[in-house]
Amino acid sequence: HAIIDVHGVGYKIAGTGQTLANLDEGKEVSVWTYLAVRENSLDLYGFIHKEELAFFELLITVSGIGPKTALNILNVAPVDVLRQAVFTENTAHLIKVSGIGKKNAEKIVLELRGKLHPEEGEDQTQSTDDSDALEALTSLGYSQKQARDALRQVPADISGAGERVKQALKLLSQ
Repeated sequence: HAIIDVHGVGYKIAGTGQTLANLDEGKEVSVWTYLAVRENSLDLYGFIHKEELAFFELLITVSGIGPKTALNILNVAPVDVLRQAVFTENTAHLIKVSGIGKKNAEKIVLELRGKLHPEEGEDQTQSTDDSDALEALTSLGYSQKQARDALRQVPADISGAGERVKQALKLLSQ
């Protein structure tokens, strides 16, 4: 979590690892938020990108998935990779989340499939390549964050999971 100061009032927000890594102490920041209202608490969740918030809100519409589990899912892989996983019915990323087994992962994919629509111009092949490349880099011992950061730096014109892994490894070895 992080504490965000808004004109002298501190708001505690929970966020993904990527969101929290983008927050620098003393720097101005804009955060997309979601307020989860419960009987005994008000929890604030923050996201740097609007797409993350939108996907988070979709995830919590799935029965049995609360805000904390949705946040854990977003910590496993970027939104575009998760979207592609839903379209291809690939539950591998979802199963990595603590508390989500094969049945729950399949239920998430099934329920989200009807709610998600391919974005205009979305490159489905690129998302699959990045998903495979992310899997390869983490199996080589790199953290999810290191692998995602390296793949973001690989030029979009490089396609194929193997080529994207090679380029990411070059970046990681610098």
